[in-house]
Amino acid sequence: MPLKIVHFNEPILRKKGAKVTAFNAALADLAGEMIETMHAAEGIGLAAQQVGQAIQLCVIDLRPAEAKFAWEYDGTRPPLELFMPLALVNPVVAVVPLPETVYEEGCLSFPEIRGDVVRPDEITVKFHDPAGHPHVLRCNGLLARCVQHEVDHLNGILYIDRMTKDVLATIEPELKALKKQTREAARKN
Repeated sequence: MPLKIVHFNEPILRKKGAKVTAFNAALADLAGEMIETMHAAEGIGLAAQQVGQAIQLCVIDLRPAEAKFAWEYDGTRPPLELFMPLALVNPVVAVVPLPETVYEEGCLSFPEIRGDVVRPDEITVKFHDPAGHPHVLRCNGLLARCVQHEVDHLNGILYIDRMTKDVLATIEPELKALKKQTREAARKN
């Protein structure tokens, strides 16, 4: 059953996730529930903070995406179907600073709100899977952007924090409306 996705203005979204130290069935179950939740919401990534857990865990699945990107997973280039959906535990990102690209991003915690974000186009991320095995993923394009977006969540950083003031100004009315909606929903619970 899909988990509840928290929306903008919930304090958990600004909380830095604790490092995962127990690689057990509970972690694997949470990762599986997050993947199910991400798919049900038609997203391509989801961080633990977005389902109310401040830990260093996020999930990604770009199999349905049509964007072009390159990857190297543990030194090889397996088909996406062999390693996605992907659960990243305790991810550490190293960016290749240039080139940077602009891309319109959205977020499941900000329904229907999209805006341009500038990010490095190429990264390397070191992480563990839910069983505790270490991995290294080198990638670019949409996959690199998605990893950066989700890892930002794990550190309490939101995509709106990466937008320029001009871009942010264009979505300000929607952000205010979502804040109000989140406040009202919290009062009802």
